[in-house]
Amino acid sequence: MAEKTGYRAVTKFLIASPTKVRPVANVVKRKTCSEAMAILENMPQKGADLIRGTMKSAIANALYANKKLDEDMLYVKEIRIDEGPRLKRVWFRARGRADMLLKRMCHITVVVDEKAGE
Repeated sequence: MAEKTGYRAVTKFLIASPTKVRPVANVVKRKTCSEAMAILENMPQKGADLIRGTMKSAIANALYANKKLDEDMLYVKEIRIDEGPRLKRVWFRARGRADMLLKRMCHITVVVDEKAGE
């Protein structure tokens, strides 16, 4: 039987560049969930809101699956920002030319788990 890997939530096709969201994710990695949520609420980046929504879902999944858990017993085990597809748009330029404007998307995966000492 496979080892328990924690409780996870995935949000896909978010219109935000993965390179802009990853530094925000690195700030909250390996922190307790309550501490990570407080950090994300005070960050001005768009990625912080996106990660916070996914983290709320992962915490809710954990609390629903195990009624004995409390939010203070959880920590962010893994947070992954993967690249999604790109929306390609035409960007009109000077002298009748055009460029491609790539609107990048990302997939956010958050895994929360119980603290080992609990």
